[in-house]
Amino acid sequence: MQELSYLEIPTPNTDAVRHWLQSSYTSPSGQKVSTPSGCRLQFPGQSSELAVVIWSLQRTTYLKVFRWGSAPVPQEKKLVKGLEQALRSDFPYYYPKPPIIDFEQESIFSALVKDYPRTVQYFQRFPNGEYDLTRAYWWEQRWREGVRHPKQPRQVVFSNPETNTPEYDLVYLGGALGVIHAAVMARLGYRVLLIERLPFGRMNREWNISRNEFANLIDLGLFTPAEFESLIASEYVDGYHKFFDANNPAQCKAPVLKTPTVLNIAIDSERLLRLCGEKLRQSGGEIWDQTEFQRVDIGETAARVQAVHLPSGKETTVAGRLLVDAMGTASPIAWQLNGGRSFDSVCPTVGAVISGLDREVWDARYGDVLNSHGDISRGRQLIWELFPGKGDELTFYLFHYHQVHPDNPGSLLEMYEDFFTILPEYRRCNLDDLNWIKPTFGYIPGHFSLDSSDRTIAFDRLIAIGDSASLQSPLIFTGFGSLVRNLPRLTDLLDTALKYDLLQSKHLNQIRAYQSNVAVTWLFSRGMMVPTGQHLPPERVNSMLNTFFGILEEEDSDVTEAFIKDRFGWLPLNRMALKAALINPALLLWIWVMVGSKDLIRWLSSYWSFTIDAFGNTLLRSWFPRMVRWLQPLLEGRFPQLWFSLLARSYAVTYSLGQARVEQVLQPQPKSEPAIIK
Repeated sequence: MQELSYLEIPTPNTDAVRHWLQSSYTSPSGQKVSTPSGCRLQFPGQSSELAVVIWSLQRTTYLKVFRWGSAPVPQEKKLVKGLEQALRSDFPYYYPKPPIIDFEQESIFSALVKDYPRTVQYFQRFPNGEYDLTRAYWWEQRWREGVRHPKQPRQVVFSNPETNTPEYDLVYLGGALGVIHAAVMARLGYRVLLIERLPFGRMNREWNISRNEFANLIDLGLFTPAEFESLIASEYVDGYHKFFDANNPAQCKAPVLKTPTVLNIAIDSERLLRLCGEKLRQSGGEIWDQTEFQRVDIGETAARVQAVHLPSGKETTVAGRLLVDAMGTASPIAWQLNGGRSFDSVCPTVGAVISGLDREVWDARYGDVLNSHGDISRGRQLIWELFPGKGDELTFYLFHYHQVHPDNPGSLLEMYEDFFTILPEYRRCNLDDLNWIKPTFGYIPGHFSLDSSDRTIAFDRLIAIGDSASLQSPLIFTGFGSLVRNLPRLTDLLDTALKYDLLQSKHLNQIRAYQSNVAVTWLFSRGMMVPTGQHLPPERVNSMLNTFFGILEEEDSDVTEAFIKDRFGWLPLNRMALKAALINPALLLWIWVMVGSKDLIRWLSSYWSFTIDAFGNTLLRSWFPRMVRWLQPLLEGRFPQLWFSLLARSYAVTYSLGQARVEQVLQPQPKSEPAIIK
């Protein structure tokens, strides 16, 4: 028996494909015989025949053509090619859109039950399911609007010479990542206001991090070690990376990669937000929740924000010296500042916090950091994450790396229908026996940086942080971890800018968390995306991932951890890339097919910037930052602009290849002195 073809048919309706094979498909030669799993093509006088087999997995349909016998059948290649073309013609890609809902006439459940039955069924089991599903629907609609009209984003930032007396130093929009940064700045003595669209403390995503990364927040004085321990929902023993390789070539199979200190701390995110909110208020800050941003007028001395209180519909206006956009991927400010190229990629992510899973199925001492259990599904390589939570809770995520495309923006609702359908395939379980605690969802953006200045993150008296600034890791897309890693430099630079009123865009655009080593790895995430409308061999993405992760598994644990935590250098990356090319020479051609010549040329520009920064880092890192600090008493008061520029360059050197902590890694503390969180 020889496999002749392996295809993914982008439809969950496997019965329709089977019916098409048995009824509509006409083979140019051979006699067709129906079988339970497809059909057979028999050729009189020939010792060989063809078997066409279909099956369903991951809410899509897969097809293989086998030859039974040693000799090829007449016009075998032409016949198989014709079958593929006919399938592509009759089962093209289809990108469904959520219906338009009039919430005065129907509920979110009744409006979506026809198109997303399993999503409605299981959202009804969440404690706040109707609210959360409405939120997911709103998030998708907002994202779609931005993707469909990237050249004409809604204008929300206006220049207005009229001046206002600022009531606050900092006005933050967005209360997830925003409240962490806001609490740090409030503790420095700034007057801070946080505006949040949701009830404050609500989160649609859980957060994971490692001990040495979270230590940045302790160094900044935001938390004590005891408070940190109180925020830990769970700490797992080891985390696994494994990609499906049943259909991969032999050189593209890999063992399980273990990373025990990557994302191994599950943070109680709502508890973290509440504590940050308390610290913000204790430092004199304010929080306006359930308040939606409308527009901002930038004057010479202040940014005047207009917002509306959602429960009452009352409009309000407030002015601050600086506006901080932390609204994430749906931010209309980020879309306006970057026009048609706000984000180059995105991870539509869905999931849930669940309890009740049989412990024989999953040991809560272990997590899945990156895992796939099948090949490409409806133009996406689906990837799972699974992290232990508090008690017997587990947090599941299902996501895929996705090209931002107006015809195919990426759907949270489609992903949720996948999630509830294929979770039993991923972890043997009966969904009706589980306790559904909380949904987790969102769009995590990515930006393919060419250099440190190719993305606009600021306007006069306005700056973006977090997902609004595409601050994330291209490999594991951890916006929370990326913000925490970069918080010391973001805080110090913003503090300096506020002290000396260096709040024009030319200054604020220097307050960015750019890393040239992270910028160059966007090729990895690009290689995990199936270009919209393009059909790839179903195993292609898994083959690429296994090639590289197999190499990582052979490296020392320090090298692996540095790579996944964005701290790798020029030599390790090039050494592993050359090794991958030797193991799998076809890898270069695969990347070319998936990425295209235009993006490869763009990537070469990123690689050149990385090479220059690596060389500069080698020359400057040991002395330049210290020299800048030595010059601080001489320059800061008399030449603040020069001092600010040197400080920004110093941080760029320090962080260009990732800032490794030199302090002792936090060790687990006794639980006998927990922090009191109201």
